[in-house]
Amino acid sequence: MIRYVRALTDAGPRVGRIDGESVELLDHDDPLAAIRGEGAVEASALLASLTLLAPVEAPEIWCAGVTYERSRDARLEEAETEARDVYALVYDADRPELFMKDAAMRRTVGPGSEIRVRADSRWTVPEPELALVLGEGGAPVAVTIGNDVSSRDIEGANPLYIPQAKIFAGACAIGPALAVPDDWDTPFTIRLRITGGDGEALFTGETSTAKMRRTPRELADWLTRDNPVPPGSVLLTGTGLVPPDDYTLEPRHVVEIEIEGIGVLTNTVAS
Repeated sequence: MIRYVRALTDAGPRVGRIDGESVELLDHDDPLAAIRGEGAVEASALLASLTLLAPVEAPEIWCAGVTYERSRDARLEEAETEARDVYALVYDADRPELFMKDAAMRRTVGPGSEIRVRADSRWTVPEPELALVLGEGGAPVAVTIGNDVSSRDIEGANPLYIPQAKIFAGACAIGPALAVPDDWDTPFTIRLRITGGDGEALFTGETSTAKMRRTPRELADWLTRDNPVPPGSVLLTGTGLVPPDDYTLEPRHVVEIEIEGIGVLTNTVAS
């Protein structure tokens, strides 16, 4: 599996191919062009020495919801009205839930940056997800890690509040790398670890994309149906890991999401 990162260099942001512990930095900052094999090697650096940026400057970021049984159950548990039935219905339906999370990276951060919670939410959680990077025509060309930070109490009050529960400053993180799978049908293992400011483990969990109700490619097909999504956009494919109901993100908590073959996306909750 070939992996790419974006890093800050003296010449500005650059795309690089990961080669073991090193990165071959290319002479441009276009991840899609790098995936196509375009660009010459400009320099080489140790991966650990680089300041990594979001692996793609996504013009749009979309999310799919209720794609795992665990996610469906969590939505049913949090719902405070009879509208809870919509979650069971969408899980079993052919048409998935899709919504826009961000545009022009206004609310999205990269690896090592701070995620945030809404000031008017009392229950906010990370949602670790496999994310697809879409190329020309909407076909997936790479994968990365996504964190769909969500206010469960706001969504639970009424499903029509989803834009407010899902879309706010620092509500999304992607990174640290783009990976081009050797086999798009091979499932990915996803791990979540949350620690407090003192390093104490607050939650750990693991799931697999093999548990998804719909395949990532099916979700991409639905997203681009009569919808002109620009190249470089990202689609988060839903979460199968939900912390317990008594957990909420707090300042200085550290969220680590690991997906085998991609890396570890680490973000701290802002004060």
